[in-house]
Amino acid sequence: MPENEPWEYSLHIPNDLRAVTVSRRTLRLILTMHGLIRLVDVAELLATELVSNAVRHTKGPAALRVRWSPPGTLCIGAWDAEPEPPQPPQPFEAGVESEDGRGLAMVRACADVWGWQPLARDGSRGKYVWCELSAA
Repeated sequence: MPENEPWEYSLHIPNDLRAVTVSRRTLRLILTMHGLIRLVDVAELLATELVSNAVRHTKGPAALRVRWSPPGTLCIGAWDAEPEPPQPPQPFEAGVESEDGRGLAMVRACADVWGWQPLARDGSRGKYVWCELSAA
């Protein structure tokens, strides 16, 4: 499928930390098959952070959504069942050893734009956290 045609994939995932690896590998395969290998490394990082947040900070199922919009925008998003907004990105602090609280700061730093919105899915409330990458 040429890069000038839109496409979209959704991966429904359980609340299981192993889903983060499955999501990352699935995204790599999707982008490779569509000839977008140049976006794989950053896209994997972004998807890992979004899916990890969805699985670690909620109790229900989640989903990864990947959408390509010509002429060159890749949108990556994660839905989860928790309607509360995500915590605002925290600034990186040199010397801080904490592994928590930096995910959305990395998303903000690596994506062209990011955001979130409340969302209802299959009768359940939740939220959708997304980001976009430009292929240019």
